[in-house]
Amino acid sequence: MSFIDLLRDTLATLWAHKRRTLLTMFGIAWGIISITVMIAAGEGLGDGIQKNQETFGKDVMIVFSGRTSMQAGGARAGRLIHWGEDDYLQVAEESPACKYSMPELGSDVQVRTVFNSGTIPVVGSLPPFSEIRSVATAQGRFYNDQDNEGARNVAFLGSDTKKQLFADHEALGQTIWMNGIPYTVIGIMKSKDQNSSYDGFDTRKIFIPFNAMRRDFPNKPPAVEHTVDRLLIAPWSLETHKDCVRQLRRTLARLHNYDPRDEEAASIWDTVKNAEANRMIIVGMEIFMGSVGIATLFLGGLGVMNVMLVSVRERTREIGVRMALGATRKSILRQFFLETIFVVSLSGGVGLFLSYGFCALVNLLPMPPFFTGMLTNWRIGTMSVFLLALIALLSALYPANRAASVDPIEALRFEAGG
Repeated sequence: MSFIDLLRDTLATLWAHKRRTLLTMFGIAWGIISITVMIAAGEGLGDGIQKNQETFGKDVMIVFSGRTSMQAGGARAGRLIHWGEDDYLQVAEESPACKYSMPELGSDVQVRTVFNSGTIPVVGSLPPFSEIRSVATAQGRFYNDQDNEGARNVAFLGSDTKKQLFADHEALGQTIWMNGIPYTVIGIMKSKDQNSSYDGFDTRKIFIPFNAMRRDFPNKPPAVEHTVDRLLIAPWSLETHKDCVRQLRRTLARLHNYDPRDEEAASIWDTVKNAEANRMIIVGMEIFMGSVGIATLFLGGLGVMNVMLVSVRERTREIGVRMALGATRKSILRQFFLETIFVVSLSGGVGLFLSYGFCALVNLLPMPPFFTGMLTNWRIGTMSVFLLALIALLSALYPANRAASVDPIEALRFEAGG
């Protein structure tokens, strides 16, 4: 039998049992749609969570001073700790695993322009603040090292602050008065969605050089003078993160005479650990969704196998006659294998087309927070095709082998007896 005859016979057989064939194809297509859509949704959610996490900061540790919980060097437990204005310099010198070490000082300040006024949080730090805290520039520039060294009166406005103080008017180059002190606007922040904060959202702040901040808006009594609110520390990489934490704790403990193991004295908000926890959640979610999709796909494969087994039983006499007339085991095996491959390939292709089309339509809609859309990529397509090929092989192997193993005489007897 030529391949054309074999294909024609296969199509005729499937058409003769079109209801059963369509139900089987639906099972396979639904499995492909399930696994593709679930994984695409998981990828979109994971990407959204990661990007939202990055709006707060990339691999940054926020170090807050606290109260000692252990005795050290003759000092009692329960002693208040305050970070000094120059502590960051010593941390930078003694912590080679840390890429950045910088102070942060914040205060609520009365701000006015010719258009509006209000009480706005003002933050002072070093120029790398914009990098590790993901403060992107929409207009102008962030302050630089020269601005900080000269303690220049320059200000970078959060996007919401710009709207509050200037509305639709041009802000770059304009003067704002903070507690009566004039500052020149040199930049506007790009708007961002921020899901976490320790002192307010960045879009509602004003950022100025650290040296200008401690000169014009330092901590005043009852707060301790010449102190900062917190330290910002960033490791060189994830590999140096643990060493950075260890060196940081050791240096601060020496400077302030407490036990370096005392985590209450120096509490750390660690975005690296938060990101690792989020990754574990995302991976677990993707594994769960993928498992559900794979299970659905295998159920479709069992449906294919069942259809083919029924087909073998119904065509027992046909198989016997063909083998009695000289059909080889190979030709019988090939026919049933071709039927299965045809059903699985067609239904799988339809499933992939519908699932990718559905994902594309969803991506046209406005996306909620923490979700960047249905992310389909080559990994999802490759995995779906691989699983489809595996299902086809497993589904076709046993029924085809059983059909090829039918004894011609027993086959003719079976039909006659039926």
